[in-house]
Amino acid sequence: MIRVRTFAGKTVALFGLGSSGRATALALMAGDATVAAWDDKEEARANAAAEGVPVVDLSSADWSAFSALILAPGVPLTHPAPHWTVEKARAAGIEVIGDIELFCRERAASAPDAPFLAVTGTNGKSTTTALLAHLLRCAGRDVALGGNIGTPILALPEPAPDRVHVIEMSSFQIDLTPSLAPTAGVLLNLTPDHLDRHGTMENYAAVKERLVAASRYPIIGYDDDYCRRIASRLRECGKEPDVFSVLGSLENGWFAEGSSLVCNTTWPGFQGPFADLAGIRSLRGRHNAQNALAACIAALRLGVQRDQLGPALATFPGLPHRMEEVGRAGRVIFINDSKATNADSTEKALAAFPKDIYWIAGGRPKEGGITSLRSYFPRIAKAYLIGEAAEDFAKTLGNDVPYELSGTLDLALEAATRDAMQSSGSEPVVLLSPACASYDQFKSFEHRGDTFRRLVAALPGVESANQS
Repeated sequence: MIRVRTFAGKTVALFGLGSSGRATALALMAGDATVAAWDDKEEARANAAAEGVPVVDLSSADWSAFSALILAPGVPLTHPAPHWTVEKARAAGIEVIGDIELFCRERAASAPDAPFLAVTGTNGKSTTTALLAHLLRCAGRDVALGGNIGTPILALPEPAPDRVHVIEMSSFQIDLTPSLAPTAGVLLNLTPDHLDRHGTMENYAAVKERLVAASRYPIIGYDDDYCRRIASRLRECGKEPDVFSVLGSLENGWFAEGSSLVCNTTWPGFQGPFADLAGIRSLRGRHNAQNALAACIAALRLGVQRDQLGPALATFPGLPHRMEEVGRAGRVIFINDSKATNADSTEKALAAFPKDIYWIAGGRPKEGGITSLRSYFPRIAKAYLIGEAAEDFAKTLGNDVPYELSGTLDLALEAATRDAMQSSGSEPVVLLSPACASYDQFKSFEHRGDTFRRLVAALPGVESANQS
């Protein structure tokens, strides 16, 4: 746990008692702050109270006693309207910040030279963050991994000069971190997302820009207009970001050429190809080449050596539920991509396989459905549709893709396996990539993915995949 001592002797309000909120309350209390914590959900309040967190109804509290409001990142700060606690904090004239801001203040106070790597972007954040942590660990570094992935930041070990904090950050978290200044900041890409929380795409991009603008080593994807403009603005301010692309070579940057990762910069002694992703199952697809480029650049900036990158990339296990190979039966491979809860995420999975895809899709639909995936329909041998979205997805597929209305995941897997086994393709793929939320039939995308993994393991002749 990171003890938050910057509020020692003060009283703070805290709203949001999920895992990160409870960790924040305990970290503040360990640093001798007094905490008044609240959540709209009774179960969350009960869980916090069971851990010794003081629960106080903030709707009737005296806000003049508080020095700050610590807000959970999922709670609206500005759009579509500020949460009621934010309104009370502003009326009381106190700051509204998040748990990563508390980390940044503790780092600045106790270990300002402690390495801190922050990763953001619309897509690929979790894979890049986990891969970067893996590269550093393989190089013998002490790594603390968390933030928007896995462990809440204040539940991690304390900042120290010989410990690297590798932190995934959402736009919500950046919004609550005014003193953000990482050693290296990664911005992967920007596409429309969370506009209900930021109002416009320009607002969303501006929040993301803060992460790289404040970093010592800004690392920016160069494959969308928003990121290119951000890189240009940094250059105008006298910073020279590391830029990378998977869409073509860069005159002064890093890029992917097929499966090869290439450096074309003034980096001393580092010209040309430096790693190859061919055969690394956990890093299939062009989107993972983007993730790997970003992670490698950040690792190099932290002192990892060139010859350490290739072996470390080859042993990356990947993330559960994201392009996760969970089994094989003869020529057929089974891929768990349950984390793909929208069409944009599913696009990355469909793009990773050129043909013979037996696609399990559906669940609680997102706006736009799967119309944006039409260019990938020729790769799909057959679709197996489940959940609330099944009928709508069937209308979109029409006569372009054969499909079955399977209804449930177990029936979809049974049918997809039957058809894939009969395929003449060299490597048929049974792909769970739902392009939907999971809440119609499952508790979460993790529950959905775990169920798929269990069902695959129970199939006759399936061997568990051992990723390399």
